[in-house]
Amino acid sequence: MTGTTGNNGTHTHDVTGATGTVIVVGSGPSGLLLAGDLATAGVPVTVLEKRPHKISNLSRAFVLHARTLEQLDARALADDLEKVGRPLDRLRLFGRLTIDLAALPSRFNHLLVLPQYEVEKVLERRAVEAGVDFRYETELTGLTQDADGVTVEARGPEGRTQTLRAAYVVGTDGMRSAVRDAIGLPFPGKSVIRSVVLADVRLAEEPPTLLTVNAVGDAFAFLAPFGDGYYRVIGWHRGRNVADTEPLDLAEIQEITRLALGRDFGMHDARWMSRFHSDERQAPAYRVGRVFLAGDAAHVHTPAGGQGMNTGLQDAANLSWKLAAVVGGHAERALLDTYQAERHPVGKSVLRSSGGIVRLAMAERPWILAARAALTTFLNAVGPARREIAGQVTGVGHRYPAPRSAHRLTGTRVPDIALADGGRLYEALRGGRFALITPEPYEAGSGRADRLAVAHWASDRRTTVLVRPDGYAAWAADSARAADIETALAAHVGG
Repeated sequence: MTGTTGNNGTHTHDVTGATGTVIVVGSGPSGLLLAGDLATAGVPVTVLEKRPHKISNLSRAFVLHARTLEQLDARALADDLEKVGRPLDRLRLFGRLTIDLAALPSRFNHLLVLPQYEVEKVLERRAVEAGVDFRYETELTGLTQDADGVTVEARGPEGRTQTLRAAYVVGTDGMRSAVRDAIGLPFPGKSVIRSVVLADVRLAEEPPTLLTVNAVGDAFAFLAPFGDGYYRVIGWHRGRNVADTEPLDLAEIQEITRLALGRDFGMHDARWMSRFHSDERQAPAYRVGRVFLAGDAAHVHTPAGGQGMNTGLQDAANLSWKLAAVVGGHAERALLDTYQAERHPVGKSVLRSSGGIVRLAMAERPWILAARAALTTFLNAVGPARREIAGQVTGVGHRYPAPRSAHRLTGTRVPDIALADGGRLYEALRGGRFALITPEPYEAGSGRADRLAVAHWASDRRTTVLVRPDGYAAWAADSARAADIETALAAHVGG
C-alpha cells in the first residue's frame, strides 16, 4: 500500500496487488455473512461501512426461517441463536389461516423470533475472528472496473479519501445502494404501503402470543418482543396516508393498535418512533462484470412473512462459496453467472409472495375479501397446498435450475441428514466445504482435502450426492462408478 497527500490535504491510499481480494460494501447481515465466509476460505476481505461501528437496536427484521437457520448451522452459528431467540411453530396469516411449521422437513421446524441485531452480533464476531478488515465511517464515492479488477473510491473518517483495488466488489449496502448506482443499474418498482408507523415500546400487559398480528377493516398492527422488555410495534391505517416526515406520537400508534388488535396492551415509554413506506423493487441484474448485489441492494419488498433478511442471507450463502472458488483458482469465472440464474428468480418469487400476503391482508373490496376467505378455507383443508406455502415462506421449498439431463436431485435443497459416523450433513459442510455422500469408500485426494468432506449414509441408501457448500445438490447419481465421481468432483470442486 502506498500513500500520497492530495492538494486538499486529504490522504489518498492506493491499494495495489489486490487482485485476489474482495471488497464488501455494507455491514448488514448479508454483508457480514458473505465477508465471514470469504475470509474463512482464505480470501482477503475488506468491508466498507459508512456508519460508525455500532450494532443498532433499531431492528426491522425479527424472524429467522428454517432455511436460513440451516445456512447458519453450516457455519456453527444456529445453536447460539437458538439460545437467544424464541421458537414459534405456527405462522398465522389472514387471522384464520395457520401454517404448521412443526411439519417442516428440517431440524429447524419453526421460525425463530429474535431481533436482527442479535444475528448481526454473531455474524460480526465470526467475521472479525476470520480476519475481515472492517473500515467504518467509510463511504463509497466511486467505482470503476476493467478486465482485471475493480477500483473503488471511498471517503473515510474526517474526509480522507481512499482508493482501493480488488478482484470483485459486492454491494450489500441496502435499498439506497451506492454500489448499484455506481454500476448504473435501475431499481424499478413502487411503494406498496405508505405511512407505516413503527415504535419500540414497553407494554403493561404481555400479549397472549409470541408474535401478535392482525388486520381489521382499515387497520393493521404487528407486535414482536425484543427480549429486553421492549416490543416493536408496526402499524398502518388506510386513512392516514401522510408523508414519512409528518410528526408521530404514541397516541396515534396506540389508536391504530387498538383498531387492529382490539387493545394496545398498555403501551408506554416509547424509546423510538418513526414513519416509513414499504417498497417492492428488484434490480434487473445481480451482477455487472466484477460487481455483485445482494440483500436489500438487490431486492426490497414488504415485511409480510418476515422474508427480507432471510432472503438476503441466502443470497450471501449462494454467492460466497462461488467467489471463493473463483478467487482461489478452483473454478472458472462462468460459475459466477449462476448467482444471477439462481437467486434472481428467488427474489422475484419473494416479491410476489410477500406482496400477495399484504394485498390479501389489506383487502377492502368485497370480491377480494370473498377470494381471501375462499383461499383460507381451501388452504386450511388441503395439506399439500399449505405445505407449498410453508416451503415458499421458510425457504426450504426453493430449488435451483438444473440441466435437462441432470439427476432429479440436482438443484434441490439437501436436508440435514444423519451420516454413518454419527455426525450430520450440515456439520460436514462447515468451513465452506462440499460434501460427497456415497455408499462406497472413496478417497478424496490431498488436493481437495480442505474443500471436500467425504461421508456415508447412515442408512442403506445407494444414491451418491455431491452437496454444495450452501446445502444444494450439485450432482447426484443412483449408481456411480469411481470415474463418474471423479468427473463430478473435477467439474464442481476443482482440482
